[in-house]
Amino acid sequence: MVSIDRIKSILTTPKTEWPIIEAEAATVPSIVRDWLVWLAAIPAIATFVGFSLIGFGMMGVTIRVPFLAGIAQAVVGLVMSVVMVWVIAKVADALAPRFGGRADFLSAFKLMAYGSTASMVAGIFYVLPSLSMLALLGAIYTVWLIRLGVPVLMKVPEERAWPYTAVLIVCGFVAGLVVGMITSALTPTRGMMSGADLKISTPRGDVAVDTKKLDDFAKKMEEAAKKMETASKSGDADAAAKAAGQVIGALTGAGQRAPLPVDELKAALPETLADLPRGRWETGSSAPMGLAASRAEAEYGGGDRRMKVEVLDIGGLSGLMSVAGWAGVIGERESQDDRERTFKDGARIVHERERKDGSSAEYKVVLANGVIVEADGRGVPLADLRRAVQSIDLARLEKAGKS
Repeated sequence: MVSIDRIKSILTTPKTEWPIIEAEAATVPSIVRDWLVWLAAIPAIATFVGFSLIGFGMMGVTIRVPFLAGIAQAVVGLVMSVVMVWVIAKVADALAPRFGGRADFLSAFKLMAYGSTASMVAGIFYVLPSLSMLALLGAIYTVWLIRLGVPVLMKVPEERAWPYTAVLIVCGFVAGLVVGMITSALTPTRGMMSGADLKISTPRGDVAVDTKKLDDFAKKMEEAAKKMETASKSGDADAAAKAAGQVIGALTGAGQRAPLPVDELKAALPETLADLPRGRWETGSSAPMGLAASRAEAEYGGGDRRMKVEVLDIGGLSGLMSVAGWAGVIGERESQDDRERTFKDGARIVHERERKDGSSAEYKVVLANGVIVEADGRGVPLADLRRAVQSIDLARLEKAGKS
């Protein structure tokens, strides 16, 4: 059973707790059994309660994930969280010697299992979907916990601890995207390797992973380690920090192009769409960890016939999307009440969903350069949403940043 005192110690006095963890006699199975599975259950159960029992609001309507689907997602999410810790621990073990540390898988597993405590405990916020964004605070604190544990468990010198941690965080980000994709697809029924691709058939369609891209990513990881090691050896802390930022950008695709300015995104949203006048609108931009993104959204119509359209340009994450690719899920689904499908339209990915009674519909297109255009309607048929999005100058958005 998980120790509450250990949770408190890791969160409040990590500098003194890491040496205790390092000295403990433990095995990977014992850590999973006595610690990790209990911590991973917090966000899994909280998500089930919040999204299947309580529900979340959207445009005045409370939406709940179906009960059985919620249970399946909780179980798959718990299992995949444990798998993700194991995978990142493997990466930590393999890369440690490149940063002057030691290769020790048990220590690496301890680092990731106990270092993830803050993010998993913060998963309790998913009980109330309106507070789910607060879980990000746990993820941020987890970065600091791992950074403090790196010199103790992996014996990486202090001057190289941040670059090493940065690589692990990028790996964790990619693994999180993949876990989210698999969890959303519920439970895979079978897997098979075909040529250069890995294909998993699921109840909601096929998840295809281009293994060549994964190989390319692995090579980038190796190059990243060399660059960070060189910067660390220079003894210049500023140079090392700059190198870490540049490597993170290279790994995620940042720097391939800058996202469109928010004014241009707003300009893509006309005064009228689907014969509905534009009402409220807003724009915004952000650059977490130097990864820039911009967005613009507008609401059209009102009353029983309204529509929200959003244009999101994650230029700084386009390379990462090409590796993880949520849009690899291709397929169709139909129930008594609704239908949805995800398909390729040339280099674009399109997702459609509609209620059969015509009460709501969604239409989303991911352009070849990663720009996302999404329409969410109430009392607006799917055909009207499709025409509304296609009436936007998608070709211009798709050329964003190209010379």
